[in-house]
Amino acid sequence: MIEKPLDLFLNHIRYEKRLSALTIKSYLADLNKLKKLLQVEIQEAKTEDIRLSLSKLHSQGLSSKSLARILSAWRNFFQFLVKSTNLKSDPTSGIRAPKGGKKLPQTLSIDQVFKLIEIKEKDFYGIRDKAILELFYSSGLRLSELTNIRMLDLDMNDRSIQVLGKGNKSRIIPVGGKAFASIQLWINERSKIKNCEESAFLFLNQKGAKLTNRAIQYRLKYWAEKNNIPENIHPHLLRHSFASHVLQSSQDLRAVQELLGHSNISTTQIYTHLDFQHLAKIYDQSHPRSKKKMD
Repeated sequence: MIEKPLDLFLNHIRYEKRLSALTIKSYLADLNKLKKLLQVEIQEAKTEDIRLSLSKLHSQGLSSKSLARILSAWRNFFQFLVKSTNLKSDPTSGIRAPKGGKKLPQTLSIDQVFKLIEIKEKDFYGIRDKAILELFYSSGLRLSELTNIRMLDLDMNDRSIQVLGKGNKSRIIPVGGKAFASIQLWINERSKIKNCEESAFLFLNQKGAKLTNRAIQYRLKYWAEKNNIPENIHPHLLRHSFASHVLQSSQDLRAVQELLGHSNISTTQIYTHLDFQHLAKIYDQSHPRSKKKMD
């Protein structure tokens, strides 16, 4: 009978393992799901039957977390049968629950970004830090890319900047009008630093030394607290926000990919709030080598 192996297992977890009534109820619910999905008796289930049952649950919209819990219940049940009955093998062996989608990165709203970079102070720190924040959000830079910008990397005529990204790959990216204006103000302030011409780097401290990654991280947190931004501010958060906001407004995946310096479109998807299917559709419609042939 179908109920016999279930009764054996339920008695085992109730009286031998002494699991709570709530846990036992959860096991029973998960095993009843399997009973309804199978075309054979539970003890006759094969690996293919388990895969198919799991696939059916997945198609019903169950989350990866729920599927993992259900599969764990099934696995415990069959492992018990292997040890306690004449069942020869565990049909769940080697089966993994479908992985969940990658967690979307945290982003700031446009209003939060504007509030963060609204630095009115006109002293050394205010002028420099505003240029840093404006450039982060304007161009979606990585922290290391920003700290390593040299004066020679700036093209004041084209309003662009050359940065060295991962894998020592350089790319030229545009600088927005507000960021460009802030950089110009900073360059004027930078010229007042003693022996500033001895440093090739754009962003310096008051002693003329290149800013470290840690120093910039600290300054971001300082302005977030000062401007009442409740989020945990870090440089990559501005990169996330840049990518998300540009993609939402333009829906130009290729442009965002190039601006971020990604070699693979699937990597760009991590920085958006759109699902991969939607991004792939945009790619197929926009990339010359992806467009379907016209009839």
